[in-house]
Amino acid sequence: MTLRQYIALATLMLALGTAQAQQLEPRAYSPSPIGVNIIGMATAFQSGSVLTDPSLPFDNVSAHVDSAATYYGRTFDLFGRLASITAAVPYAWVSAQGDLQEVSRSVHRSGFVDPQLRFAANLLGGPALTPREFRLQKPQTTLGVSLTVIAPFGQYDASKLVNIGTNRWAFRPELGISHPVGNWALELYAGVWLFGSNDNFYGGQVRKQDALATIQTHVVYTFRPGLWAAADFTYYTGGSTTVGGISKDDRQDNTRGGLTLSVPLVQGQSLKFSWAEGVSTRIGSSFRTLGLAWQMVWL
Repeated sequence: MTLRQYIALATLMLALGTAQAQQLEPRAYSPSPIGVNIIGMATAFQSGSVLTDPSLPFDNVSAHVDSAATYYGRTFDLFGRLASITAAVPYAWVSAQGDLQEVSRSVHRSGFVDPQLRFAANLLGGPALTPREFRLQKPQTTLGVSLTVIAPFGQYDASKLVNIGTNRWAFRPELGISHPVGNWALELYAGVWLFGSNDNFYGGQVRKQDALATIQTHVVYTFRPGLWAAADFTYYTGGSTTVGGISKDDRQDNTRGGLTLSVPLVQGQSLKFSWAEGVSTRIGSSFRTLGLAWQMVWL
């Protein structure tokens, strides 16, 4: 392959790195009492096709990504409002294959993914309450704000075409509103991913990416405390890239839908099952995702 084709292949494989925008996160702004600790482990199994810039010489591109992440979070009082901070460290196994000018090629990688940190606080309808006060509080509409930061500490080697880490910072400010209606809750989140530059891309290139806007909606039904289900939908658009000063025709304009079910186990523990599917994809990964997460909560 020529250098251009190598760089194109690397750009193609980085389409697998849009998982942040694809995340479906029901109840991300649900109220909780202060002093809650959350620890858990989440696994996800993703597989499907990867749609690329039509000018690239690739066909029949598909990928399989298995991942596991440990995370910890805590709620606290911030000037009288409920706030939380959560950190997650993922690990992934990636296999991808495709045809380059009718020659089949494949790649396999495993390693730590870029870790992420999320800070959130309620602006309206989410006062900081003790567990006793929280039990007496009637459900109310809440408006929250969050900032998710992804740090470039995942596995990365500039001499390799395909990497688990992205070698760049990423930030997502987001607003989220949750409105209760009896046992139902209607949720809407709007945010934007902002990306730093990868100044050590393969071949000595600099890779940049435009902002990626995201919208999520969730309809949640709570059967009883700890047992709930949600229908999920997300839309994301933008994210065009430039490699070595050359713009790529890889603007994303994609949608995903899914379902989530949370089931309580023994006191303070629960299992969460999730399924998501690409509904429409212009550029990037169109994956089917199956997820399972175990979580333990204590004061």
